[in-house]
Amino acid sequence: MPDDPNTEYLPIVEETASLAIRKVVTGRVRVANQTEEVDHILPTELSSVEVDVVRVPIDRKIEAVPDVVTEGELTIIPVVEERLVVTRELYLREEIHVRRVKQTETVEIPATTRRQTAQIERLAADPAPSINKDDLNDL
Repeated sequence: MPDDPNTEYLPIVEETASLAIRKVVTGRVRVANQTEEVDHILPTELSSVEVDVVRVPIDRKIEAVPDVVTEGELTIIPVVEERLVVTRELYLREEIHVRRVKQTETVEIPATTRRQTAQIERLAADPAPSINKDDLNDL
């Protein structure tokens, strides 16, 4: 049959599709950082101790040197002297009273900090290039 001249042939044609991928920019984003300074008032406590010194005259005869005594916030420091008499005698000349007075005060201290914020702006894409029919055939 293939050699028969009266035989007609019908060609079989098959189409194939191919796919090509290309990147196209569809949009852009611009990000800008901005730094700003923020002023704050920071509360804090400051403490101090005042010392009040009072001399208390005693002028009394004693047998031994007294110890330093602390009673709460009061410290008593004895001051003694020897006096020459026919015999030696101790006299408590005075006491020094030292009292501590604690004070607390709240103050506001200015301080500056920085922070950044980001501004995002969406931009349009560049116009898409036109596609020719010939370009599709090359794919």
